[in-house]
Amino acid sequence: MPDDGEKRPQGPPDERPEGRPDYKVYRSRRGVFSRLKGGGEVPGAESPRPPQDVPEEPGRTNYGRGHRGGPSLPPVKLPWKRREKRGARPGNRKPPARRIAFWAGIAIVGWIVISLLAFAISAQLQSFKLAGEAKEALHGNPFLLPSAQNILVMGTDARPPNTKEPGAAHNPKCYEQQEKGEAPHAPCSEGEYRADTLMVVRAGGGTFNKLSIPRDSFAEIPGYPPAKINAAFAYGGAALQIKTVEKFLNIKIDHVAIINFTGLENLVDAVGGVEVNLPHKLCAEISGGAGHGQGGVTLRLKKGANTLNGEKALAYSRVREPSPCPGKGKSAYSFGYSDLQREKAQQAVINGIKDRLTSITRIPYNFIHGPWIGWDAPKAFVSDMGFFTMPQLVLAAAIGGTGGTDVLCGTSLKEAAKCNLNGPEGSIEIPQSVRRAAVHRLMG
Repeated sequence: MPDDGEKRPQGPPDERPEGRPDYKVYRSRRGVFSRLKGGGEVPGAESPRPPQDVPEEPGRTNYGRGHRGGPSLPPVKLPWKRREKRGARPGNRKPPARRIAFWAGIAIVGWIVISLLAFAISAQLQSFKLAGEAKEALHGNPFLLPSAQNILVMGTDARPPNTKEPGAAHNPKCYEQQEKGEAPHAPCSEGEYRADTLMVVRAGGGTFNKLSIPRDSFAEIPGYPPAKINAAFAYGGAALQIKTVEKFLNIKIDHVAIINFTGLENLVDAVGGVEVNLPHKLCAEISGGAGHGQGGVTLRLKKGANTLNGEKALAYSRVREPSPCPGKGKSAYSFGYSDLQREKAQQAVINGIKDRLTSITRIPYNFIHGPWIGWDAPKAFVSDMGFFTMPQLVLAAAIGGTGGTDVLCGTSLKEAAKCNLNGPEGSIEIPQSVRRAAVHRLMG
C-alpha cells in the first residue's frame, strides 16, 4: 500500500504509460535561516516540471532530456551567448562619450604632470649653478607659499661673449662668474660687471609686492667705501649685493634670483610675448641700434598697449636714454627719461610675464605649450629656489595679484622731492624716511 493512501492506476505491472512518468517531489520543511532569505515557497508544493521541448543547440546531444534512462548532459556555454548575456546587462559597459571623456581626462592630467615636472627639474638644475657664498648669505626657507618672504631679483650689465654688443664678456669664464653670482676672481678683475637691475619681491602668504631700487642709489657697502649700490656686485658678487641691500633697506633677504638675459628672452617668447602699457610713445636705439653691426635693437613703441617679443622686451627694460620719435607729437624723450622710468619699465616686463602665465584667457595657450614654458621659465634665472620652492613662487604670484609699481624716489612726487638726484659721483641719495615708507608698502 502506498503511504499517501492514493490508488495507483490498474494495469499490467510491466506496462508503463507513454511519455514522462507521473511523479511528485516532496521537499523538507524549510529551516529558520532559509526562511530569512524569502522566496515564498510553500512546503510540499509541487515543483514546476522542466519544459518538454528544449531547443536544439549545436555541439551537444539533446536526446537524453525528457527520456527516461537517457544521459543528462550539462548545458554547453557558447562564447557568443556569453557576450550577448554580458552586453544585455544595463550599465555594465560605459557609453562611448563617457569612455572618450575618461581617456581625455587621463591625457590632460598627464600633460599637466609633464609640464610641472619640466618646470621643477629645470628649476633644480638652475639652482645648482648659484654660488655657494650667495646661498650662505640668505635667510629663507623652502616653504614660500604659506609665509611671505623677500626675494632679491638682480641682473648684471654683462652680455654673453657671443654677442657684438658693447659690454660683452671678453672671457667666457668671466660671464659664467657673474651668471652664477660668484665674487670676481682670476682671470676676471674686480669691478668688471655691476648689477644692472635690483628689485625686491615679497611673495607668499597671499602677497606679491615689488620694490625697485635705482642702481645709482648711494649706499654703504660692507667692507668698502660708500658708493652706488650696484657696485657691491662688482666687488663681491651676489653675496655682497645681498648684504648691501639688507643694510640699505633694513630687511632680511630670503632668496635670490639672478636674471639671465638669454633665458629671459626665451621665456618671453615661450609665453607668446608680453604686453606693456606706455604713458607716452618711446623710441630708442639700444647698443647702437639694429643694422649697425653691433647686435643692437631699435625700439619704436606707441602710446598705450604694446606686445613685445623677447628681444624687444629685454631692450625696453634696458632703455636709459630714449631718442626723439619721428612724426608729430611728444614722446618719452620730450618729457625726460631717467633710471626711475627704467625701473618702472622693468617692473612692467615682470608683470607682463606674470600676467601671461596666470591669466585665465591664456589657459589654452599655456596648456598646449606647457612643457616648453615649464622648461624655459626657470632658465631665465639662476636662483636658490629649486624643485620645491620655485613652483610655490608661481602659485604665490597667481594668488597675490599683480600689485602696483613701486620705485624708490619714483612712486610719488612727495617722495621724489626728498631725494637728491645729484648725489656723490652722480648717485641718488635716498633718505631713510623714504626707504622706511617703501619697505612698509613692500611688507603689505
